[in-house]
Amino acid sequence: MTVIQNKSDNPIAHLTKADIAELGRELDAIRQEIIDSRGASDAAYIRNMIKTQRYLELGSRGVLLFSVFPPAFVLGTLGLSISKILENMEIGHNVLHGQWDWMRDPKIHSSTWEWDNVTPADAWKHSHNEVHHTYTNIVGKDNDLGYGIMRVDEDQKWYPFYIAQPAWNFINACFFQYGIAAYDLELGKNLSRPKEKRPADFDEQVKKVLVKIRKNMTRDYVIHPVLSIPTGSFLPTIAANLISNWARNVWSHSVIMCGHFPEGVETFEKEMLDEDETRGDWYLRQMLGSANISGSKFMHVMTGNLSHQIEHHLFPDLPSNRYAEAAVKVKQVFEKYGLNYHEDSLPKQVYSAWHKVVRLSLPNGWLETTTVKNLPKQVGILAKMVGGDKRTRRVLQRQLDAAVAKRRGAVVRPEVVEAA
Repeated sequence: MTVIQNKSDNPIAHLTKADIAELGRELDAIRQEIIDSRGASDAAYIRNMIKTQRYLELGSRGVLLFSVFPPAFVLGTLGLSISKILENMEIGHNVLHGQWDWMRDPKIHSSTWEWDNVTPADAWKHSHNEVHHTYTNIVGKDNDLGYGIMRVDEDQKWYPFYIAQPAWNFINACFFQYGIAAYDLELGKNLSRPKEKRPADFDEQVKKVLVKIRKNMTRDYVIHPVLSIPTGSFLPTIAANLISNWARNVWSHSVIMCGHFPEGVETFEKEMLDEDETRGDWYLRQMLGSANISGSKFMHVMTGNLSHQIEHHLFPDLPSNRYAEAAVKVKQVFEKYGLNYHEDSLPKQVYSAWHKVVRLSLPNGWLETTTVKNLPKQVGILAKMVGGDKRTRRVLQRQLDAAVAKRRGAVVRPEVVEAA
């Protein structure tokens, strides 16, 4: 993967400025058509979704009061997991995007909604709605791309600590809501600064996160288990809450990874913002920097309709239940302008995203040039690059680059061969 500006086969090279402007107008028209047709059925959808989620959570917690019995434990844990996923994905994420603000319902409005997540809604809306959706997949601007801890593009210089990237990503998946909170606070950057150089509201924001953590943990690991004591279900209820929170974290992480990280999704240089990005340019970046997941209607709901990530990034404030409808017309725009509509099944997108995590944790070309036959030699090269100095890494990287060029049938420069 290389940022789109540096690709020899740039997928938008065939588009003129006039093409991009017209593309923007066509997408604006699709958006406006849905805005004009919003109505009672859409409002009923979100109200029914909220009601369903709340009844499911209440019923599951009721069943878990008897979780000492295995059937109740399994049923209650499954129900609670699904309710937490629905609350975060199809309800919380989308309400906080302002998708339902047009209803003028103060109870279902982005300015008043608070979700079951340790990140306060206001902090998340800034880092996600304002930053991520503005600078989608721009390396160095959009930290959602790798949450500031991962190498996300071949053009990023490789350092030995990236070798642990798959482990970081797995840990982040298991504790995803806490990772998001740390990311929203820019915790690593701010804690490394002297106190006087931190944002003025940093301490206040940390306190808000800690308050939410205490509130959520008290509910899941104190109040709910204590209510289960009369039936001898104290420990099973704690286990059920642990499992459901873990399931929600891993599912959310997987869905979000599939939206922007599979092989073939484009990234962009920061210089793109210096070129007076037009509405059409912004649309084009959302189209190529996102990927969809194909599947059933139930799967789409469970992903918060982020399975329609392309449509969501084009139209983040449209009701999520309308993305499938928009997708039909958006695909036609992709076809008309010769662009790749990146869509695949959930297993394939998850595999592709993790493949990229692993590939980019290694020096460029290492995975591509490694076979069963040359594995011992390649492991030796990797060990030298991890433990060696800058010069060693530079020389061995040239060797890998030459091997990749040879494998692809490219002409290798003599100085590269000599250095290798």
